[in-house]
This record gives sequence, C-alpha cells and structure tokens, in this order.
Amino acid sequence: MTRYAVPDVAPQHPHCTEIVIRRSRFLAQCAQTPNPATARAFVDQIRRQHADATHNCWAYAAGAPGDTAQIGSSDDGEPHGTAGRPMLQIVLHSGIGELCVVVSRWFGGVKLGTGGLVRAYQDSVRECLASLPVRERVPECSLQLALGYAHVDALRRMLPTFEARLESEEYLADARLQLRLPQEHVEAFTLALAGISNGAAQCSVLEESPD
Repeated sequence: MTRYAVPDVAPQHPHCTEIVIRRSRFLAQCAQTPNPATARAFVDQIRRQHADATHNCWAYAAGAPGDTAQIGSSDDGEPHGTAGRPMLQIVLHSGIGELCVVVSRWFGGVKLGTGGLVRAYQDSVRECLASLPVRERVPECSLQLALGYAHVDALRRMLPTFEARLESEEYLADARLQLRLPQEHVEAFTLALAGISNGAAQCSVLEESPD
C-alpha cells in the first residue's frame, strides 16, 4: 500500500464551504474518517448540529483514494440518486482518501429538478474539496528482526534509506530489534537485510491492528 493524501481536518473541526443555488443554501462539511464507524459518527454529528436543515446528504470512502471496499452514501430524503451517489462519485475521484462529506441543504422555495440537484450537490462537494487542506498518509508496519551482532552496524546505516526507525532493541544470544517503516519499503528492506547478513537475519512482519 502506497502513501496517499487524506484530509488534514479532524471530525471535531470540519472544513466547511457554502454555496447558494436558486435560494437553496448548500453547506458542505468534510473531515478525515479512516473507517466506516468514524464516518457514520461524523454524519451523526452534522445531523445533530444542523437538525433544522431540509436534508443532510452524505458520502464517504474510508480507504485509499478510489477504493470502494468501505463506502457509503445517502440522499436523506432527496429524490433517489440525486445527492448521495453523485457526491460519492466526486469523493472517489478526488484523489483523497479517508474522506467523508456531508452537505446540508436548506430549501429556498425553488425546485431544482433532478438534474439540478445532482449538479448542486456535486458542485457543493467540489467547492469544499478545492480548498480542503490535506496531508500525506504513509501506511506503516512493524518488523521484528533477529540478527548477529556483527551485522547491527550495517543495519543501522541502512535505516534512513528505507525511512525506518528503531522502536526497541534487546541483546541476547543475538540482537533482537523492532523497526517501523512504510509498508511500500518492506520488500526492498527485506532483500537488503538478507544482503548485509548473508541471508542469516530473520525478519517477520508484526500483526497490525486495524485503523
């Protein structure tokens, strides 16, 4: 899994933008939601905050950009297919992962029609994402190593190359080290470790807890 952009915005302080279309007010709010439970909690938070809105429509994609394994959307009373799914399409093609967007609409008295609603909700999401601050998410994992003392110095020298950092070390009959590094470097690191130790070093990936 490679690194990718995520919102640099927590659900407690969402990023907000607003547009008005034919007197209807559309307030878009988005935040980082790394899993479906966080996304649903964010939606509930906005619903409570804007209980007076005519609709609180939403869409989320909790994984990497474009990943459809953990997605959800809702029209929240708008005509079927005019809000949640169109919003989700913008989210999935945004290049941003772990993203949830809620668009609250206050009806202004002028009906927009199904096509108008689709455009309005998509434009609201686009407007919000255009100014959304993002940061780089680097999926990492931990490795447990066992190697001879003669190879420890060489190991330390190669850590910066793989953006690896030492988490713990213990010296018994051999050196037992735990490292953390980006998942994208694990295969290359393992090959380099075999090279400096003539294949003698042992390396295992520790089980990661889900986000």
